[in-house]
Amino acid sequence: MLLAMKIKAAITAAALASPIALTIAPVAHPVDSAITEIAAKPFQYRLAGDFSREGKPAEAPLRNVSLPAGIKIMNRQVTAGEYARCADDGGCPKIPHASEMVDRPMVGVSWRDATAYAEWLTNKTGVLHRLPTDEEWVFAAGEKVRDEALPLVDPIDPAQAWIARYEAEANRARPGAFDPQPVGSFGRNENGLQDFGGNVWEWTNTCFLRITLEPTGTARVTNTNCGVRVVQGAHRTYMTDFIRDPRTGGCAAGVPPANLGFRLVVDDEKLSAAYRIVERGFAKLAVGL
Repeated sequence: MLLAMKIKAAITAAALASPIALTIAPVAHPVDSAITEIAAKPFQYRLAGDFSREGKPAEAPLRNVSLPAGIKIMNRQVTAGEYARCADDGGCPKIPHASEMVDRPMVGVSWRDATAYAEWLTNKTGVLHRLPTDEEWVFAAGEKVRDEALPLVDPIDPAQAWIARYEAEANRARPGAFDPQPVGSFGRNENGLQDFGGNVWEWTNTCFLRITLEPTGTARVTNTNCGVRVVQGAHRTYMTDFIRDPRTGGCAAGVPPANLGFRLVVDDEKLSAAYRIVERGFAKLAVGL
């Protein structure tokens, strides 16, 4: 009788202990990129998009803005080795060169590839990882942002505006090396973040907009194209979301980037299964699937 009671007590204790042990077990993070937190503060931001006033090209407004809250962002771009882990796990499309130079930024990725990596990392950690918006990227890049107003053209031939933009960007100082360089090659900014404005341009989640500036100063969106996304680097440009190599085409305006890579923003929230389903649904709509 006493022995049976001891056995029952041992089984009960083990049953109670098991869920607790599972609850507190740490989850290994699949990548080792450090995250930097930047507190919210005012900054200047020139709106992204194609602007017009009274049917003529117009300069995008430069505004003093502030994010609703600070952000947490990778202090460097995602490396080829990190991306290869996602591909090996079946979460990302396999790209042949992902296994080369594993300690260098992953390049040759489309917006869709970068989004797949963010979703894979979100599912692995239970914490939302995503591409930054253009506004968040500019905020994080700080002093590395080149806010150079492009020449305005009053075109009889609309192609003149595109040519003027191309020439202005072509005359800017360019990073000397074309191949992606080791992490840290382009230095840190005042926020401690590495390699902004180097030879790797970074995808953002911001869609390409056409915007009309009214006489009152109001900006009215006339067209939203989420098949084209804002890309940020040595200059801002716009790329079709499935393009991996900008040299093959897909640049919506101006000089194409040398390389396409990305870094992610981290949101401190646990995601429910329902939230993940909704998120995946919006992602499919965004890429037209």
